[in-house]
Amino acid sequence: MSTKKTMSEQDRRVLTVLQKGFPNTRTPFKEMASRIGMETGQFLKLLEDWKSCGKLRRIGAIVNHFKIGLDANAMVVWQVDPDKIEQIGSMLASFEQVSHAYERAVTENWMYNLYTMVHGTSRHEVEEVVQKMSQACGVFSYQILFTERELKKVSPTYIIAND
Repeated sequence: MSTKKTMSEQDRRVLTVLQKGFPNTRTPFKEMASRIGMETGQFLKLLEDWKSCGKLRRIGAIVNHFKIGLDANAMVVWQVDPDKIEQIGSMLASFEQVSHAYERAVTENWMYNLYTMVHGTSRHEVEEVVQKMSQACGVFSYQILFTERELKKVSPTYIIAND
């Protein structure tokens, strides 16, 4: 007996348009819905249904920081007391220069457990922001790992469409 689930044609069309990324428009969901012959409301309702049943975790844009003038980008790794990681993580994530913050397990050779991505127009600006972050949260054990080169960022492809 097979437990393989089949995908409806509508689900397939929606996934195909989603994996191509957001169109450069003020109304990306309207544009994506239109591309596959759906009403915007129907498209959004399907995404809400996918989210509520666990098929979809989140939808987000992948920003090329260099193209918007943020030439200095750094992963800042912090050594935070595990009991304070959520509190400190939320505090650091609230800085406007931080695009994301997340927890990672420590290892024998790497004691940092909180990671933040900090963006700025110069290395000096990033260093100043990190100092302010450190002062604000009271964590002084950290390292700034500046981006040396940007690797290609691509969304996963689940369906190969013939278009």
